[in-house]
Amino acid sequence: MRPGVGETMMGRISRITAALAAPATAALIAATVAGCGSGSATTGTSTADLPGAGRPTVTIGDKNDTEQFVLGELYDQALTAKGFSIVLNRNIGPTDVTLQAVDSGKLAMYPEYLNVWDTAIAHYRHTFDTLQGAFHGAQHWALRHGMKLLRPTPFADTVGIAVLRSYASAHGLRSLGSLRRVASQLTLGAPPQFIQSPNGLPALEQVYGFTPAHVATVEIGSQYQALAQGTIQAAYVNSTDPQLATAQFQLLKDPRELFGYGNVVPVINARALAQEGPAFARTIEAVDRLLTEPVMRELNAEVSLDGKTPQAVAQLFLQQHGLIPPSSPS
Repeated sequence: MRPGVGETMMGRISRITAALAAPATAALIAATVAGCGSGSATTGTSTADLPGAGRPTVTIGDKNDTEQFVLGELYDQALTAKGFSIVLNRNIGPTDVTLQAVDSGKLAMYPEYLNVWDTAIAHYRHTFDTLQGAFHGAQHWALRHGMKLLRPTPFADTVGIAVLRSYASAHGLRSLGSLRRVASQLTLGAPPQFIQSPNGLPALEQVYGFTPAHVATVEIGSQYQALAQGTIQAAYVNSTDPQLATAQFQLLKDPRELFGYGNVVPVINARALAQEGPAFARTIEAVDRLLTEPVMRELNAEVSLDGKTPQAVAQLFLQQHGLIPPSSPS
């Protein structure tokens, strides 16, 4: 367990079944945090001495899910602690609306996923062999359109396939290719869109050379319960799902990067970046460097499984890593 990221793992595992049956929805999270103040009071330093002091107020945004709410709070509080005047816009809307807002300057920054940027925004039709190549292509498009992407986070949020850890251990499963060993008896659970999409199950079968004996339609949100009950042996998941923070489930490795590079790249309006100064980007990147895949799963779990607010989770994490000052004693 990483120090300072949350309570003990065993306490969470004991509540996993109930949590899976009734996960916290993004709408509930939004309602919970809507009235909370942003940022953290800075102590021991004159506000005028902070790098963000006197800079124009900027709006940063996040999308409508747990992970994005956590990212938004992390950036908001870290920037506020450096003296920047931040407005946090939660649930910024569909991609085309968001992009227009960044282009116009109404939105200064938001976190996007690299694979989404390359396919849905830059509209590259080819795949990238490396993370560096995917980022270079994305940055090229961004710079030509008055934006800049900061460096990718260590964690990536992509589609994946998970199994019970006990099942993986019993059959020697570590990667997607190893599913060939159990394909003749394997039931894979996935939502209809993954089963039917050419980039989903058909691509998985072709790239890794196996066809599951059975495919069951399982809606997103119920796949972990189905795994735990044994009605399926493998399931469609996302790689930063909070359930993967427990010892019960194991994500199989995707060495061929079939599902792309889902690292977060903060998107910043170039004019806003110039106005806010270099400390703006440095502050964001200081947060991002801490966000490994295990860390992001754990932060998501604290919200979705433990019922904490994104604001509280972000505040504690930033304090424990020295990016915002500790709270004053009450």
